[in-house]
Amino acid sequence: MQVSKQTLKDLELPKILSLISEFAFNEKTAQLLLDLEPYSDHEVLVRDLKTTHEYVASFESGNRIPFSEFYYMSEYLPHLEIENYYLNVEHFFQIKSNALQIKEITKHMVKFEEYFPELIQITSKVLYEKEIVKEIDGVFNRHGEIKDDASSELLEIRKKIRLVSAKIAELFKKSIQHNAQFLDDIKETIVDDKRVLAVNSSVRKRVKGRLLGTSKTGSISFIEPESVQKPSRELEELKEEESKEIIKILKSLTAVISVHKELLEEYEELLEYLDFTQAKAQFSAQINGTLPILKEELTINLVDAYHPLLYLSNQERKLKTIPQTLKLDPQQRIIIISGPNAGGKSITLKTIGLNQLMLQSGLLIPVHPKSEMGFFEKIFTDIGDNQSIENQLSTYSYRLKQMSYFIKNVNDKTLLLVDEFGTGSDPELGGALAEVFFEEFYERQAFGIFTTHYTNIKIAAENLPEAINASMLFDEKTLNPLYKLEIGQAGSSFTFEVAEKNKIPFRLINRAKKKVEQDKVRLDKTILKLQQEKFEIQKTKNQVEELKQTSVEQSRELETTQEKIREKLVDFQLLYDNELKALTIGKKMNEWADQYLKSKNKKVLISNFLKWVEMENSKKTETLAIEKKKEKIVEKEIKKELKKNKEILVVEKQKIEEKKEMEIQKSIDNLKVGDRVKIKDSTSVATVDKIEGKTVLLNYGLFTAKVSIFDIYKI
Repeated sequence: MQVSKQTLKDLELPKILSLISEFAFNEKTAQLLLDLEPYSDHEVLVRDLKTTHEYVASFESGNRIPFSEFYYMSEYLPHLEIENYYLNVEHFFQIKSNALQIKEITKHMVKFEEYFPELIQITSKVLYEKEIVKEIDGVFNRHGEIKDDASSELLEIRKKIRLVSAKIAELFKKSIQHNAQFLDDIKETIVDDKRVLAVNSSVRKRVKGRLLGTSKTGSISFIEPESVQKPSRELEELKEEESKEIIKILKSLTAVISVHKELLEEYEELLEYLDFTQAKAQFSAQINGTLPILKEELTINLVDAYHPLLYLSNQERKLKTIPQTLKLDPQQRIIIISGPNAGGKSITLKTIGLNQLMLQSGLLIPVHPKSEMGFFEKIFTDIGDNQSIENQLSTYSYRLKQMSYFIKNVNDKTLLLVDEFGTGSDPELGGALAEVFFEEFYERQAFGIFTTHYTNIKIAAENLPEAINASMLFDEKTLNPLYKLEIGQAGSSFTFEVAEKNKIPFRLINRAKKKVEQDKVRLDKTILKLQQEKFEIQKTKNQVEELKQTSVEQSRELETTQEKIREKLVDFQLLYDNELKALTIGKKMNEWADQYLKSKNKKVLISNFLKWVEMENSKKTETLAIEKKKEKIVEKEIKKELKKNKEILVVEKQKIEEKKEMEIQKSIDNLKVGDRVKIKDSTSVATVDKIEGKTVLLNYGLFTAKVSIFDIYKI
C-alpha cells in the first residue's frame, strides 16, 4: 500500500498508535504498535481485524482470554546452540511462565472454539509441551530456588554446608561469651559475608583472631575469632563446590530445554501476537470500536462514524460528539464539502481519513457495525499549513508540489483527502487551477473528499455525475455550527454573517460587500437561502415523520382498545341473555311455588315442571337438527370447492411454505455466532453461542438458554 509519513501525520495515526501502545504488556510489543503502518498483505489484514474483533468480544461475553504479561526469550534462545552455554535461574522462570500461559490459552481456545474461529486457527498451530515445565520443576522449587535433590551430589554438599554452618554458629556463640568484656555494645556484625566480633580497639590484642577491618572512627575493630577460621574456610570450599554443582545442573537442564528451542520461539511469537492483539482490543473497547462490513469493491459507507481522538477528548470533558454519515462508491466517488470556517469541515475530513487508515492498519474503528468499508491501494492527503523552512517552500508551493505528486500517482484505487482545496494563492487564479486539478482527479477515476470555499469547484461538482456537493449544517439564526454533514447541497461560507456576529462594524461589512461582484454576493445569498430552506424542510420532514410514527402508534392502540371493547360488549350481551333466561326461569319457579303453597298439590307442580323440561328439550332438538343440517350443507359446499380448487390450493400452499422457508433461512443467514441479541419483550442482552437449525443457544454470562430463532432480534 502507498501512503506517506506525512499522510500518517496529517491524519494523526501516530497519536492513535501511541495510545494503543500503552495497553501492551511488553515494551517490545509497544514498539511494534508504535511502528504499525497500513498493511500491504490483504489476507493478513483481514485476519488481524477479525482476531481483534474476537478479542473485543471476549471482554463482553465473559469468556475473557487468560492472557497476561509474558517474557521475550529471543535474547537468550539463540545462544542455546553455543557449547557450554547455560541459562540462568531467571531465564528458566521466564520459560516456565510462558509455557504455562500457552497451556491456559490453548485450553481456553478449545473450550470456547465457537467464539474464536480466527484466533483458534493461530493458537492451534502451537502445541503445549508439558515436559518443559516438568523438567524445570524437577530442578527448581516454587520460589525459584534450586532444590537440594536436584542432584545427589548437591544434596550431599548442602548437608555438609548445614553441618559446618551449625558448627560455626556454636563456636561463634562461645567466642562471644568468652570475650564479652572486650566487646562493644553491638557485639557482632558482618564483614565480607563473615560474622565478626565488634571489639573495642583499645583492647583488640586481647582477642585472638584475624582483623578484617575497623569502623569509620577507628573505635571498633572487627575480628574473626580464631576458633571459627578453620570451619569458615571449610564452608567456603563447600560453597564453591555447591556453585560448581549448580552450574553443572543448569547446563544439564539447558541441554534438555535446548531440544525445544524452536517450540519456545513459537511460544514467544504467539504470545507477542496476542499482546499485540489485546492492546488493539483494549483501545477498541475504549472508543467503542467495531468491525464494519468488509467489501471487496472500493467503497466507504460510514454510518455514525466518530473521530476517535475527538471522541476520547469530549468524553473526558463530558461533551457530546457528533457522528458523521456519508457514502463513497463508484457512482458517487468525490464529495466537495463547503461551509463556513469552524463548522467542522476539517474534522469531518480527518474522521473519514483516520477511520480508513486505522482499518487498513488492522484496527477496529468507532462506527456503526452496519458501515461498509473497502480497501484502497493509495491514500494521499494535503491537510493543514505545511510550510517547509528547510526547503524554503511556502504553503502554496508545498501544495503545488503535493498536487504534482498526486497527478503522477493517482489512479482508480486512490483515496484523496484535501483540506482547503486550491487555497494559498490569488483566489481567482488558484480557484481556476484547483478546478483543473479536480477535473484531472475525476477523469482518473479517483475517490476523494475535498473541502473548499471556491464557488467554481462547487459548480463543477454539480455538473459531474459521479461527484456531489455537501455542506456542514449551520444554525441560520444563531450562526452556530451544528457539526453535521449534509450530503447533496453546497454550503455558504457565511462570510459577512460570521463577521457581523463577531462584532465587525456594519459599515465595514457594507463596504466589503460593495467591493465584491454583485453576482458573487447574489450566488452566496442564494446558496445561504437554499441551505436555510433545506434545513427547515429537513426539520419539518423529521417532525412529520415523528407525528406519523406517533399517529400510527396511537391508531394501533385505538384499534386494540376498540377490539377489547367489542369483546367486552359480546361478553356482556351473553351475560345479559343468560341472566334474563335465568330470571324468566326463576319467575316461573316462584309462580309454581306460590300455587303449591296455596293448593299443596304435588301433581300439578310436577306436571308443570315436566312440561317445561320437555319444551326446553324440544327446542334444543330442533336447534341441533337445524345446526346439523347447516353443517352438512357447508361441508358439502367445502368439499365441492376443495375438489374444484385442489390444484390451486396445492400451489398456493407450496408458495406459502417456500416463502416461510426463505424467511427462516434469511433469519438464520443474518445471524451468526458472536452477535449480540435480545429476546423479544426482554431487556437482557445475550451473545449467540451456537445456531442449530431454528434453535439458538444464548449466553448470558452466568447461564445459557435455548430459544427459537424467531424469538430474538439483533442489536
